[in-house]
Amino acid sequence: MRVHLVDGTYELFRAHFSKRPPHTSPKGRDLKATVGVVSSLLNLLSDTEERVTHLAVAFDNPIVSFRNRLFDGYKTDAGVPPELRAQFDDVERAVAALGVVVWRMVEFEADDALATAAVRFAKNPRVEQVRILTPDKDLGQVLAGERIVQVDRVRQKLITEASHRQDKRLAPESVPDFLALVGDTADGIPGLEGWGEKSTADVLAVYPHLEDIPASVGAWKAKPCGAEKLSASLARGREAATLYRTLATLRRDVPLRENLDALEWQGAPQKEFLAWCDAVGSESLKARPGRWYED
Repeated sequence: MRVHLVDGTYELFRAHFSKRPPHTSPKGRDLKATVGVVSSLLNLLSDTEERVTHLAVAFDNPIVSFRNRLFDGYKTDAGVPPELRAQFDDVERAVAALGVVVWRMVEFEADDALATAAVRFAKNPRVEQVRILTPDKDLGQVLAGERIVQVDRVRQKLITEASHRQDKRLAPESVPDFLALVGDTADGIPGLEGWGEKSTADVLAVYPHLEDIPASVGAWKAKPCGAEKLSASLARGREAATLYRTLATLRRDVPLRENLDALEWQGAPQKEFLAWCDAVGSESLKARPGRWYED
């Protein structure tokens, strides 16, 4: 079997900023993003190539975590459109009404839940492959051969450990070090001065982790352009880079309650899902589930 793990926060933002028509509930609430996520999941569940049987969706609610206590500049809800932020609870209820396991992250992040689940379920001999549905570069750190892969649904692209190594010239275990040096504007990680993607990949190809990089540039076996300046930047910012790596490292110990069997999708609970459709004012979605489940 395959296990599908969905980045719900990414899907919610994608639906909100998509060209989908607006959707307003009977009570006048903007629910375009929420309805869009449900529609996207129904498309996934009916995709014969994906062969979805077991899945879960992880959400950030709110967009804060233990990382905000470590670094003041880390990402928050600031700047999220209020009409989108108002749907964080709605979308979790909607996905649950579809009969899909929901993981709401408060102390951790959705990416931590995806990483934890991917590593855990990949160890199960019943699982053929874990497919993480997100283009988020952070998840590159848990890629493992053909066992744990990423799926970019927008670009219809499969990302494996091999393709990641080829495209990014980066081993999965070096992803947090890469983000620490280069930075990640989406997460509020500033990186170090002068460290660009190419030079960083060149260095990490020889020295996979920050602590492996010699303090003296004269000892470097990697020869990126501007090596002296990079070395000086790292000397000034090694402590900061270590913190940034902690921020970029996905946790694999999120206390997820569900076992593999709990992730099996048995169908949409008919009464609950139809009641949700009525509440949000969507007649078209009522006929979409390919399978119904009755308690």
